[in-house]
Amino acid sequence: MSNKFETVVIGGGQAGLAMSYNLKQQGKDHIVLDQAAQPGNSWRNGRWDSFTLVTPNWSVQLPGAEYQGNSPHDFMSRDEVVAYMEDYVERFDLPVKFKARATEVKAHSNGNGSRYLVRTEDEVFEASNVVVATGLFQQPKLPEFSSEIPERIDQMHSSQYRNPESLKSGAVLVVGTGQSGAQIAEELYKSGRVVYLCVGSAGRGPRRYRGKDIYDWLTMLPERTVDELPSPRAKFTGSPHVSGTKGGHSLNLHQFARDGVNLLGRLKGVEGEVITLKPDLKENLEKVDNFEQELLKMVDGLIAEAGLDSPEEEPVQLHDGYEVDEITELDLKTTEISTIIWATGYKFDFGMVKLPAFDEDGYPIQKRGVTKYPGMYFLGLPWLYKQQSGLLFGVGDDAEFLASQIAT
Repeated sequence: MSNKFETVVIGGGQAGLAMSYNLKQQGKDHIVLDQAAQPGNSWRNGRWDSFTLVTPNWSVQLPGAEYQGNSPHDFMSRDEVVAYMEDYVERFDLPVKFKARATEVKAHSNGNGSRYLVRTEDEVFEASNVVVATGLFQQPKLPEFSSEIPERIDQMHSSQYRNPESLKSGAVLVVGTGQSGAQIAEELYKSGRVVYLCVGSAGRGPRRYRGKDIYDWLTMLPERTVDELPSPRAKFTGSPHVSGTKGGHSLNLHQFARDGVNLLGRLKGVEGEVITLKPDLKENLEKVDNFEQELLKMVDGLIAEAGLDSPEEEPVQLHDGYEVDEITELDLKTTEISTIIWATGYKFDFGMVKLPAFDEDGYPIQKRGVTKYPGMYFLGLPWLYKQQSGLLFGVGDDAEFLASQIAT
């Protein structure tokens, strides 16, 4: 027999919890289905030991639990984020059903109007509204040729990495320089490991600039919405790399090269013990550098336009990466590489939703989470409406908006 609710929320991460909070504030009947056994699963089991948020504590703003501590400009550790999520569920007594993985969502008519059936492995739920709040980071994304890597080499996705001591002895190849790849590579080489790093084009931002954290400046810049992006696929662009560890600091691939990290172009393929590389290292470094330059120009323009009293600052200019000899092949055996860490991001899959509600990329067709199907909503995706839509900082606004849609 079906379990009937006005609204079923799929996913108990930050988006699902923010949605539940708003529905409960309105007295709306609902349940949250989460496949994990405890709150904060992606933070608890998908981050390395020294992980911290790259956004300051003041940006932790789930509705009803906005940061009120004494360290707004510090950075929460992994365990602190997990504790925050656990407390959120308990404090507001949110109706989360754990160990309940949704496997299918389909339209259903019971004679009293359109409704939806949500199936889990054990139960069926019936609802007038379904909010899919599973996010974009659902499955680790690995290149197909990873299966051709010699068996002697350990392979793991960045979500499986924990600390340098957990890896077997030898050099490490890190593939990808988004937020995870850059931070993991830094931790490894500072622990004494020999590191080879395949560089991508994800941008770089300074930790602090002209007296403020870069995220303070970003919140003061005009906020773009998704319809202002240059193309639909721009919403998948990685966030600039920066670190919140040790009080927060900048990451610079040129400094990595100066410190002895072996910078490489993008990984192309593998033939036995030899990996092939694209000769695009300098090109990618230029994109990284240009990103920071454009970002700082926007901040400078903001300061000038607003007439703010902010000290002038000349950004540090490093060029060590441009002096590296580009190579197109790397022998895994002679370099003594024993581990490859794939910091290659995630893929998303909304295949459980049995409605033609997705574009050619598999991304939901919606406007601020509202689809053309009455009662079907999406929440917690980057650029669902604005850049912060997928973050602890901005998901609450979208959740409040969808709760108002459900209420009316």
